Amino acid sequence: MTGHEDVWIPLVDEPIGTIVAQIQEETPEIDLLVDSPRKLLAFRTFAYIRVGILLGRLLVENDLEPDGGKETWAEELLKDSRYHEQVVREVRVVAEEIAADSAYAGDPPLGPDEDARERFLEFAKRRLAADA
Repeated sequence: MTGHEDVWIPLVDEPIGTIVAQIQEETPEIDLLVDSPRKLLAFRTFAYIRVGILLGRLLVENDLEPDGGKETWAEELLKDSRYHEQVVREVRVVAEEIAADSAYAGDPPLGPDEDARERFLEFAKRRLAADA
């Protein structure tokens, strides 16, 4: 059996994954909260589940009239700012809960650390100077 970092399973299909990714992109503080690979994986897993449950509940509570367009039922729901804000709030709560979980304390950061960035910057400067 391979280590857990070698196993990637698609956790969600459209449109929920797209919605969570869009909210994450629009909300920079989420990236500050889920700043390690394990936190990011946990965040996406639970955000997909909780957003799916929330959207499912909203769909049951609200009759949608199909507009004949290319939008999904979830996108149709999110046109209403009340529902959109509920979904954004749910995604933020998930990020905050993951960030506060002591199980992730001490996880290495996502991406290179400052020392690695400095080494790369020096390498790039030397390489560009040599090519010039």
